[in-house]
Amino acid sequence: MQTTIKLAWKNIWRSRIRSLVVIASIIVGVWAVIFLMSFSLGMGDSYVKNAIKNQFSHLQAHHPGFMDDQLVKYTLPYDSSLIAQIPEVKNSAARLLANGMLSTGHGARGVTIKGILPGQENALSGIQEKIVEGQFISDADLKGLLVSEKLTQKFKLKLKSRVVLTFQDDAGEIQSAAYRVTGIFNTGNAMVDQGQVLVNQAGLRTLLFADSVPQDRYHEVAVELIRPDMVDSVQPKLSQMMPGSLVQNYKELAPDLALMETQIRTSGLIFIGIFMLALIFGIVNTMLMAVLERYKELGMLQAIGMPKNKVFNMVVLETLFLSIVGVPIGFFLGWLSVKAFQQNGFDLSAFAKGNEQFGMSSRIFPILDPTLFIQLGIAVAITAFLASIYPALKAIKLKPVEAIRKI
Repeated sequence: MQTTIKLAWKNIWRSRIRSLVVIASIIVGVWAVIFLMSFSLGMGDSYVKNAIKNQFSHLQAHHPGFMDDQLVKYTLPYDSSLIAQIPEVKNSAARLLANGMLSTGHGARGVTIKGILPGQENALSGIQEKIVEGQFISDADLKGLLVSEKLTQKFKLKLKSRVVLTFQDDAGEIQSAAYRVTGIFNTGNAMVDQGQVLVNQAGLRTLLFADSVPQDRYHEVAVELIRPDMVDSVQPKLSQMMPGSLVQNYKELAPDLALMETQIRTSGLIFIGIFMLALIFGIVNTMLMAVLERYKELGMLQAIGMPKNKVFNMVVLETLFLSIVGVPIGFFLGWLSVKAFQQNGFDLSAFAKGNEQFGMSSRIFPILDPTLFIQLGIAVAITAFLASIYPALKAIKLKPVEAIRKI
């Protein structure tokens, strides 16, 4: 076997250019798959993180009836100090919610009115950092309104513009209230931004509830965890802490987020499949040429007593050696390329408007998945082995007498 290995290694360098072309194709293919997959994972991560930060948080709790009808009367209690006792919890915030109509001098549209506690909400979603004009609402500002940049463009709003919000209270009566735009925000998700406005919770509470309602009751409690992978362990704890409430994680609230993660993994397998398909044809072609060029030599080896299984193994080993040389270099270049962009990311500000429609950031940071190296290494090894079978069979099927006579 040792002799076969030495022969196989020497044989691949007998035609250096041809071998280097195959090795180069393996290197480029491995590098491309790693780079594209890391970029795709970064895009998916940006989409999921933005959705969690600006819309869903990791966990949300509601009254079970609120998710079906979204009626104002369906509230639940909230104790921030109690939730803070869960060590995995980073931040939490309680909100009042009402579906209503935003009316301006240039038109009207349906929106979700969010009554927030400014300090809590900013700690959870970082909304203050997303103010592009004006200022964040304060605890004392009961008539201030935060509106998205998308809505200001649509309805020609500016700071101090007057808008009227119309909604139903808990008794089913129509309520209207005038507000002044104090701040304009942009979360980077146009679809979400144009469907919501933010007001001070204290002012909204007096309008929503006709009768006296305890101050510790809300429509939604959003919880941010230290890490997303803690969701499954914290969800039952929160459910136990808030009996009678419906606690859902972000994947349950938005199945498209889970679908996005699955699709990215699937696209990675497709990338690998395309690469394997292209590689297998290149290797078969190269090794077949190598066998045909050495037709007479292979015939002589068999004529002097070299077993066919050793000839077969030699051709297979030649193919595997090409992969063994190419794959580590491809791994290194892929790792190096991704690391180079992980610091500052890809600047996609030229496509910012399009990215906003899908809730993705204009700067994408690629993510290096260690399992990709394992998957890719196994895939190349399998591809090289499968590609070597036909040339190897061709080599052992030749007739030594005819091969020796061949010029």
